[in-house]
Amino acid sequence: MLKNNVKTFLFIIFTAILSLSFSVGVFAKSGNTETSYRSVTEIHDWGAAITKLIVEVGTPIPKDSVTTETFNVHVKRSDSRLASPLLEEGDREVINAYVSDKNGNPATRGNYVVVEMKIGPTVSLGSPLNYYAGSNNWIESDYTITQEKDITFNSGKSGTISGLVIDTFAGETRVLVDEFSSGSATYNDVTLTYADYAPAKDKDKNPLVIWLHGGGEGGTDPTIPLSANKATNFASDSIQSYFDGAYVLVPQTPTRWMDGVTGISDGTSIYTEALMSLIKDYVANNPDIDPNRIYIGGASNGGYMTMVMVRDYPGYFAAAFPVCEGLADRLITDEDILKIAQTPIWFVHAKNDPILRPVDNTIPTYNRLIDVGATNVHLTLFDDVHDTSGLYKNADGTPYQYFGHLSWIYVYNNDVETTISGQTTTLMEWMAAQSK
Repeated sequence: MLKNNVKTFLFIIFTAILSLSFSVGVFAKSGNTETSYRSVTEIHDWGAAITKLIVEVGTPIPKDSVTTETFNVHVKRSDSRLASPLLEEGDREVINAYVSDKNGNPATRGNYVVVEMKIGPTVSLGSPLNYYAGSNNWIESDYTITQEKDITFNSGKSGTISGLVIDTFAGETRVLVDEFSSGSATYNDVTLTYADYAPAKDKDKNPLVIWLHGGGEGGTDPTIPLSANKATNFASDSIQSYFDGAYVLVPQTPTRWMDGVTGISDGTSIYTEALMSLIKDYVANNPDIDPNRIYIGGASNGGYMTMVMVRDYPGYFAAAFPVCEGLADRLITDEDILKIAQTPIWFVHAKNDPILRPVDNTIPTYNRLIDVGATNVHLTLFDDVHDTSGLYKNADGTPYQYFGHLSWIYVYNNDVETTISGQTTTLMEWMAAQSK
């Protein structure tokens, strides 16, 4: 009887402890291996932005158990290239929060919480990149997610989560950037890195879109030319739909395409032969690329190189789309104009571009092409560069104004159009229709 009483007593004590553990819930703090966060980076008109964090809370919680006030999100941005690496720190504005699975998809019950944060062209705290000494680079964005409100739940097991402080980084996702592969190739001691995107395999041949980056995206990390502006959009469903699937090749120079044989922007490039060799090898290694539908374009420094390529390899490309291009018209001979005229071209520039003025390059070159009888040449000259999404506005309510040099924003969004044969035609529609 005594033994039975002891067993009964121990059972009551065990049950009480178990019940108490369910009622008081979970307390976690920094360093708990069951809590961590992942960051999600998306590429927008102005460049890369960390848009959300996927926070592992360590305990399954039900839908609607978190709000925008549940967590405070603090970030420190640092660039190791600087003598004093810390760029800035502060609290990110949380605009949405919801329970999710480990991939960030909304869930009725899960161990994760997605915290979405405010972004915009002026929200520097959200940027995972920094421009320094003429180039963009990924930086350290160290987050601390501090729980401000208790998470209570009653779904099978009742409990409370409180006191979470989460600062363990568990990885990142870069939307669309992660869809690209990368590689490098060396020709006569010149090494070019590159990012590339391959469409789904089908029985048809696919076109190739080549994009040449701007001056701030050189180096040896090919994710930079994809992310410092919106070059990833060439792999988006919206752009791919115009081509029924297209390869995308984004070569990267270790310095700048404008580095010429005798100096900067002298009308030549020390990378011309290497770039052409890379393009030809890439086409050869992907036999389902249609050699009659190879398109080349680029912005600023890359627009300069686009002009060099169509001049030096007349008739190779099915179309070209130089954006705020930097090849001064005074460096283009009459013989060069006849070579350039062999390639259908669509120029894009903004009138208020203070870096590469269209009156020095794009406009006179376009006029000379028209004068020699080029029939498939177009020019879209914007007054300025402003937001077309409707999301970002100036203080007076007008669309947010970007720096006038950023006319590539219109290209990535396919906001470039003209009238051809009485029909309004966008840049992507026109390009997809071009074939040698």
